[in-house]
Amino acid sequence: MIERYTLPEMGKIWTDDFKLKTWLQVEIAVCEAQAELGYIPAQAVEEIKAKAKFDLNRVLEIEAEVRHDVIAFLTNVNEYVGDAGRYIHLGLTSSDVLDTALALQMVASLDLIQHQVEELVQVIRYQAGQHRDTVMVGRSHGIHAEPMTFGFKLAGWLAEVLRHRDRLCRLQSQIAVGKISGAVGTYANIDPKVEELACQQLGLQPDCASTQVISRDRHAEYLQTLALLTASIERFAVEIRNLQRTDVLEVEEYFAKGQKGSSAMPHKRNPIRSERLTGLARIIRGHAIASLENVALWHERDISHSSVERVVLPDACILTHFMMREIINLVKGLLVYPENMKRNMNVYGGVIFSQRVLLALV
Repeated sequence: MIERYTLPEMGKIWTDDFKLKTWLQVEIAVCEAQAELGYIPAQAVEEIKAKAKFDLNRVLEIEAEVRHDVIAFLTNVNEYVGDAGRYIHLGLTSSDVLDTALALQMVASLDLIQHQVEELVQVIRYQAGQHRDTVMVGRSHGIHAEPMTFGFKLAGWLAEVLRHRDRLCRLQSQIAVGKISGAVGTYANIDPKVEELACQQLGLQPDCASTQVISRDRHAEYLQTLALLTASIERFAVEIRNLQRTDVLEVEEYFAKGQKGSSAMPHKRNPIRSERLTGLARIIRGHAIASLENVALWHERDISHSSVERVVLPDACILTHFMMREIINLVKGLLVYPENMKRNMNVYGGVIFSQRVLLALV
């Protein structure tokens, strides 16, 4: 993702350096589990833990020759570890490391987003309370319908975000899953107890039935959930944009001192934050579709999902995190104009009470 939409705390989770550190974390957890079960010498594990490291540039140099990122990584690590390095990756396949490490990255990303959702809940709840008696006209099909309050509108937003909070909690258990089960998931060359111990140390649950990979329905659900969350953010943003129209002007984005709206028309105060959120939500929905295409892999695994996930997972997490920060600040600083709401409600001389007349006539 471009730097413009990348916040540091989320961006670092998806750097190559963080990814390789996570690979090493998985490899060491497996070595420790194997030592605990007596499959490899405990002294070798201590030596591995003391010496194991990598150099990103060297890994990339090796990868350019061998055309395999995990082999390049292991080759570089063994350059530091020496003879004890023969116990690293013992009985594993590349996806044992890749998928387990990816789960750790996705969990770390989800933690950041969940904290933001909690903040958004508090911000919307506060604004809803502040405007529980701020009367405005409700609209359907864009046409004046009946009176309501702005606080009631925000209460609907709050209920929606609370549903997303529940979805994210459920998602945590679906994605916090590792696999250390070998080439086709049958534990042919590794004890299932190793998987159990390694995953426990990493804070994950062992996948109940993996192939060479963790099934991609989990990753698809992850992206669908982010797409749903950001679709709601888009809904809130579109509502703000519509209510900020010049001829409506019931709410308005906070406009900072020195901020400019147009290079040609200096009077303009455009809803640029809301428009930005509307656009970014489209990207995440597109990534959600790509994640569904990844579910149908050949047999026990092919590699068609890999190139897709290198793009869509970092992008979706980074953009969701950025969008959450933006909507929090937008709602927190939202300018509300109760007098304009009253003016708009009365502009047609009371026709918004027509249902009362209809019911009286009936």
